[in-house]
Amino acid sequence: MNKRLEMKKLLFFSTIAVFLFSAQRSEAQEVKKLTLDEVIRLSEEQSPNALMAKHRFRASYWQYRTFVAQYRPSLTLSGSTPDYSTAFNRVWNSNTNQWDYKATNVLQTIGSLSLSQNIGLTGGSISLESDLTLENDFENKTDKYITVPLSIRLNQPIFRYNSLKWQKKIEPLKYDAARQTFLSNMEAVHSQAVQYFFSLALAQINKQIAEMNYLNADTLWRMAQGRYQLGTIAEDELLQMQLSWLNSETSRKEAEMNLRDREIRLRSFLGFNENVRLELSLPNKVPDLQIDVKEVLDLAHTNNPELINHQLTLLSAQSNVAQAKSEKGLNANLTASFGLRDQDPVFENAYAQSNQQQTVRVGITMPILDWGLGRGKYRMAQSSLELAQVQSKQALTDFDQNLNLDVEQFNLQAEQVRIAAKSDTVAMKMYEVTKQRFLIGKIAVLELNNADTKKDQNRRAYVQALQNYWNYFYNLRTLALYDFLNKKTLETDYEKLLY
Repeated sequence: MNKRLEMKKLLFFSTIAVFLFSAQRSEAQEVKKLTLDEVIRLSEEQSPNALMAKHRFRASYWQYRTFVAQYRPSLTLSGSTPDYSTAFNRVWNSNTNQWDYKATNVLQTIGSLSLSQNIGLTGGSISLESDLTLENDFENKTDKYITVPLSIRLNQPIFRYNSLKWQKKIEPLKYDAARQTFLSNMEAVHSQAVQYFFSLALAQINKQIAEMNYLNADTLWRMAQGRYQLGTIAEDELLQMQLSWLNSETSRKEAEMNLRDREIRLRSFLGFNENVRLELSLPNKVPDLQIDVKEVLDLAHTNNPELINHQLTLLSAQSNVAQAKSEKGLNANLTASFGLRDQDPVFENAYAQSNQQQTVRVGITMPILDWGLGRGKYRMAQSSLELAQVQSKQALTDFDQNLNLDVEQFNLQAEQVRIAAKSDTVAMKMYEVTKQRFLIGKIAVLELNNADTKKDQNRRAYVQALQNYWNYFYNLRTLALYDFLNKKTLETDYEKLLY
């Protein structure tokens, strides 16, 4: 008896604890009521996809900055200390006409300052250098300074592939593509926001429909039981009403689970935690916008990063052809330098009477027998270029055709939304009329169920029509990178993206 009483107390207090915990949790949750515009704005600011797009742009920006740095002078200070050596060096003795071996015990301190500049037009480089070396000879107990006050050095490839020239064509275009790709990625984020928004909005509508259907089915089931007892309806009609009531209960639970799932997805996409609940407000109208096909084609050809990437593919293929062509023939490299040089135990004297020094060297490479290796690489590069040209032409044709269809589809969407809205209103009125007629016994259950089904279908069709409109709208924005409502090209402050 005592154990039973204790179990009842435990169950009572457990129920109270669960109730209080649930109440605290619901109080802690923040309800956010969002419109489509607000969801799109939040997706730009805090969705993980938007953050990833920013980081990708930053990587492209620093890659471009690295390219730009190659065309600017670079100043380099280098040195080594200590540079200590003790050994025997072989030295020719002209008096005895034989080699002598002399011990060395030397410490050198070396410093060099170099200013260099790449030459994009020719692919070479030019540099100015200044060297200073302090040599301490411990064997002979002497010190001396070896100086190169100034020297100029030229390194120039001849008949070779000029990578700097091709980079100057490719890298700026890659950076343009990166900027346009960022805008395109942000529009893709907007499209995802539309998908998540209407997915949750439809789940909310389905939940409302399921709740309404359950209440209606419960009322009708109770009325049917009374009519059956009075003998005004047959048993099969009663069973049909009971089946509808049971199905509505199942649909209500499924709609609740689906609503939670869609809410979690949108909440995660927008970067909210589990303490935030979302309630959406459907847009009550859409812009009456008609878009000209030619205008969109012109904008897309100018702005779309996909088309810029096709140009990059062609340029890269042309660069590969140029490289393969240069490697199969004569290659030469010219190295020339001119400068001053002196040495003296006294630092000031080491710069007093410098002597000239100059070098010129030309190295050549000419394949004599490579069993067709160079020619094969050249032919492969040519074939790749021709393939890229065909693919680029076909891709442009497909792009234009698909864009034409997208514009035509979009221009139909506003009318589709109006028709769906009217059909939703008519279906709702038809259901109410049918329900009243059923309540007074004028029609059978089958007609009521049919009207109920059409009511639900048209309500969902209206939400789907809204989603289709905004899907096509943001798809065209993505392709053309153009704001059709405000009549301006999409842009952003790229400097802010770097911080």
